[in-house]
Amino acid sequence: MSELFDAVDALVASRSPLPPPAERKRLRAAHGLTIDEVATALKVRRATVSGWESGKTEPRPPERDAYARLLDKLAELYPAPVAAAVPAPDAVVPATFTAVPAPAEAPTLSTDPAPEAAVMTETENTQTPAPASVAAAPAAAPRPARTTRPMSSTSRRPGAKKAAPANTTAGGTDPRFENGPLAVVDVEDGKVLAYCVGGLVLDVPAKSLPSLVDWTLKEAKLGQPKLSGPGRPADPLLVLTEAALERYGLPVAFTAEEKDAGRIPEGHKVIKQLVRADWKLTKRGFGPWARIYRPAKGSDRQCVQLCIPSWNALDPRFWGDAAQLPPAELARVLGVYASRVMTPRGSTAVTSLELMTALHPPTHAVRDEETGDLRQADTKTPGSLGSDPVDCAPCEAPNGHPVLNKLNLPRFHVRGPAEMLFEEAYDWARPMTDAECTLRYLVGLDVNMAFGAGANGLNVGLGEPTHVKGLTFDPKLPGSWLVDLSHVDLSKVKVGKEWVELDGSLLPSPFTPKGDRPTGPAWYATPTVAYAQELGYDVAPTEAWVRYDNGRYLDGWYQRLRDAYLATMADLGVDGDLSPEDFLAAMDGYKERDPELTIAITAIKATVKGGIGKLRERPRGEGWRSGERWRALERPTWRPDIRAAVISRTRINLHRKIIKHASFTGQYPIAILSDCVVYAANGPSPLDFLPYRDGKPLPGGFKLGINPGLVKHEGTQSVLWGEEVRERFNAPELNLARSIKDGTVTDADNGE
Repeated sequence: MSELFDAVDALVASRSPLPPPAERKRLRAAHGLTIDEVATALKVRRATVSGWESGKTEPRPPERDAYARLLDKLAELYPAPVAAAVPAPDAVVPATFTAVPAPAEAPTLSTDPAPEAAVMTETENTQTPAPASVAAAPAAAPRPARTTRPMSSTSRRPGAKKAAPANTTAGGTDPRFENGPLAVVDVEDGKVLAYCVGGLVLDVPAKSLPSLVDWTLKEAKLGQPKLSGPGRPADPLLVLTEAALERYGLPVAFTAEEKDAGRIPEGHKVIKQLVRADWKLTKRGFGPWARIYRPAKGSDRQCVQLCIPSWNALDPRFWGDAAQLPPAELARVLGVYASRVMTPRGSTAVTSLELMTALHPPTHAVRDEETGDLRQADTKTPGSLGSDPVDCAPCEAPNGHPVLNKLNLPRFHVRGPAEMLFEEAYDWARPMTDAECTLRYLVGLDVNMAFGAGANGLNVGLGEPTHVKGLTFDPKLPGSWLVDLSHVDLSKVKVGKEWVELDGSLLPSPFTPKGDRPTGPAWYATPTVAYAQELGYDVAPTEAWVRYDNGRYLDGWYQRLRDAYLATMADLGVDGDLSPEDFLAAMDGYKERDPELTIAITAIKATVKGGIGKLRERPRGEGWRSGERWRALERPTWRPDIRAAVISRTRINLHRKIIKHASFTGQYPIAILSDCVVYAANGPSPLDFLPYRDGKPLPGGFKLGINPGLVKHEGTQSVLWGEEVRERFNAPELNLARSIKDGTVTDADNGE
């Protein structure tokens, strides 16, 4: 009889109702499970679970019974939020709304820079290290739906397509911004909807752009708390879809003239509407990242930023296909970035500079002794760059900078290394030796967030440079130094306290981007000169431009971006506590696990590089002439000396690992491009040539891992491929690091 009962149970289970696909996905995400984890537990392929969650396929016995059991358990922990009934098309929208609750295990991101220590968050069967700025997750428990006071013209509509990741919620501790930092505004069935983070959707009553701005400031409760004590909260961000642009009378795409100008004309009817409503635009006008504001009255700031993807606000080089995502998915991607980095203020490079400033505001409020009121002071905040731009030293100035006018250089004069600081990333390669040609593979290693790691703990100048001569070199004093390093011989260097002999002909010089040995005096940033001392050689600068006002200005910036990177990679199944083998396995195909989080990762990494590059922004489309000032020079964050110091330290960090590796293994790099280095090896994996012993790497050498400064596998090609490519282009020193990832080589890679 029991066999009959079992058969009946199996029959019932085979037809047992399952939640709809969207609910299946919500339950999995609520518990912090990845598709891979569910697939492994049910012994099916990843694509199978993905099909169940998208509704393309339905589970069949025996997996169906186990899948139903999993969903039932998760539904007990995370009950679906109670949603108001969907009104008929002509019905009046209720005056209250309910937010989809964030997962109960969701750690909340701190707004303060975190110390180096990491905290652990636990799931049912695993432990995942999280950055210190991510609060420890509470025990799994149902969270009641959050409600707000009645609010006219807003509602929560069911059917939000995707919740935020594990540590992103729709709101925060500040009730002013309880609906999150941003909203994607779209039009569906004639109704304007604002998709917020965490699955929250608001009905928007605004009929015009000025009224949309008013609604955003008065009712939407969008924005983000300040990142530092003296700072200010972030303005709300509205992302306008093509349907929203049409609704509010804006063009879906730029004309050729508008594209060249980067904005719509000042006479556009929508701009006239804003002017009549006493709203203003910044000097950049109404472009892809428009800022609409009224002059602040005391602490009352009225400003809304617009992001317009169809006007190329989300550059695909840094945001992938984010501009093509549906509203809910786009809100999720931007919400992840906003909560972990900051609310976007423009391109990733612009946002990077804004993050630096937000963490070190140039001035701060002081309390009036007579009235007791807070007022903004003109006094520079300690540790900041201040509110006024400073001129760089002549050697730090790019060609055409007005400080060079005083030098009366001949026309068409080309400044050499003794006149111009030239700290750039590596672009170096060499021919392979006969022994290397007998090996089978070329293996590329890529340094994680290399420029972020180069900025960490770096002492940089905060104020104006001082010109000095005959100064003894001080490795703790940031600046630019004119010194002859041509005597440094890489055939014999100090590694730690020991002198070691190396084949210097197989090594790039650490002092030049092309790896050439210096031939005489040249300008270098402090980290480069300090490394010459570290290698065991004396240095004697003849002159310098130093900055006595200095500090670790980029530490908070680095920590914020590091935490954002690590938290998002952990969501993708790659954390900082994996063995080398498990790390390589976790990195294999991580981009396909959650394409939307992969977009966020791309944007976070672009924020690091873009911010460093933006420190020496050149004139663009401004009718500029050589010797004249350009717009970027008016920013306190136009600091080519800081950029040079970061790049110098990043290049030195990589060279130090190369030297350590060579001294221990006798292996030398074939090519280096920025943060990627290529070695010849007998096997296709980094583990085939990296010296691990009992799971531990060579101290001071290359270490596999996700943390900034550690390395990951960039790609592998055959030695035969490398030789054929160089022969095809007749270039024995073609930089193979440029194409090691996928093997694709073009004429552009060869400099043609």
